[in-house]
Amino acid sequence: MMIGNLFFRVGGYIYRLLMGRMLGPDGYGILGLTFFFVGIFQILSAGGFPPAIAKFVSQYNAIDEKEMSRQIIVTSIKYMMITGVLLGLLMFFAAPWITTTIFHKPEATLPFQAIALITPFSVIVGVFRGVFQGVYRMEFIVASRAVEQSFMIGFAVVLVAIGFYVAGAVVGIGLGFLASVIVTFILFKKYIWVNFPKPVSNFSFIDELKLLKMLLLFSIPVTVTALSEISIFGVSTFVIGIYMASNYLGYYSAADPISRLPLIISLSVATAILPAASEANSLKDKRLLNRYVTESYRYVVMTVFPLCIGIALFADSLISTLFGAEYISGAPVLSILIIGMTFYSLYMVSSSILQGMGHPRRPMYILIIGTLINILLNFIMVPLYGIMGAAIATTIAAFLIMVFVLWQAFSITKVKIPYLDFTKIGIASLIMGIPLFILPQTALGLLVAIIISPFIFLFAFAFIGGFTKKDIEIFRKYISKLGPFSNMANKFINTLERFAK
Repeated sequence: MMIGNLFFRVGGYIYRLLMGRMLGPDGYGILGLTFFFVGIFQILSAGGFPPAIAKFVSQYNAIDEKEMSRQIIVTSIKYMMITGVLLGLLMFFAAPWITTTIFHKPEATLPFQAIALITPFSVIVGVFRGVFQGVYRMEFIVASRAVEQSFMIGFAVVLVAIGFYVAGAVVGIGLGFLASVIVTFILFKKYIWVNFPKPVSNFSFIDELKLLKMLLLFSIPVTVTALSEISIFGVSTFVIGIYMASNYLGYYSAADPISRLPLIISLSVATAILPAASEANSLKDKRLLNRYVTESYRYVVMTVFPLCIGIALFADSLISTLFGAEYISGAPVLSILIIGMTFYSLYMVSSSILQGMGHPRRPMYILIIGTLINILLNFIMVPLYGIMGAAIATTIAAFLIMVFVLWQAFSITKVKIPYLDFTKIGIASLIMGIPLFILPQTALGLLVAIIISPFIFLFAFAFIGGFTKKDIEIFRKYISKLGPFSNMANKFINTLERFAK
């Protein structure tokens, strides 16, 4: 799953970078606007069904009720195909009204209508991936994502190159999902479906409605959370689309994916801390819980803070190197938005801790409130300050979400906030940022910054007493796997160890 998630994100970045360069700011802005609606319609049509399928298929398999597992799969396919087709048709016929009345961009009509091609295929893939997760065949999920990304990028590049413009980029996404449907169906039919016997008893329509109700009750909170998450990231694009021209959408859409780099780190830690916190809580081991929680925050902040400062300082170089000089107007947005995503990274870790402690609704409520605040602030600030207003609004909302969820996490776990560690990390990050001011905002300057920044931060953090003996043990554990670079890395760690507490 970790490999699959990494591949999915890398593929997404490649797709965005290629489309940004091929379409230009105007076309890429319209494509960025379609991303928001693609996400919304996928969530509305699929809801929280993939995790619901995974949960109940796994549950009934465990008690050897495979007939019930089979029925869950059949019912889910029926429901999601119906919702996928209906919402796809709705988008197709509503697209002219949305693009002309709400956004005043009739050139976006065809790309919006192309979204109708994505929704039905994406929900079918969602069913099969839910089943794969439920029967612990994670490698099939990885395979389907690899096919989806490869075909999406390939088809989009070809279609845009031959003149289909933004519509070609959107159709490419749909064709990627179509290819994934074919692969997932083959894997499902050959390796999974054969393990489920044909039903012995008749499952009536009423019984199926009861089963559907059970799945919906589980999926609704997941759906609400998913809608809130996509709104936190996407509402700015929506509001910019209403008040501003397409090229400004392009500038913002170029900054947005780069600003989300810290989330890759926080997602990894969040995935690990949930079961760890649950374990420590079940054992009623306060010392272990304190260690898990403190170290999780510490390592996230230790990686995200320097990354945030580095990206903020080199926003111009990053935007122009990745997307082209014509997107340079998005650099100030990136410098602000990266701060907001740093705040959101801490929300993700805190949310997993609360879930592990048995309080899954609290982060959901906080996220919903934060989403509403973000929507309100965007409608106030975008007409006044343009795309900068959108970045500021999202950053403020992310900060408020972070504050409330941190308060809840530390209150429930009764762990003290490691203020001293956070302060030392902040000081080391600022020291790291000082020499970056001298470097030129060019591709070469960016490369030099990437090389020297980690060493400056590590030495600064070690000098002010930030590292512990435990940190050094962890470093040694992993550098032993670096092969021919192990000796060189070990000498570097020896230097850091002199300052370790």
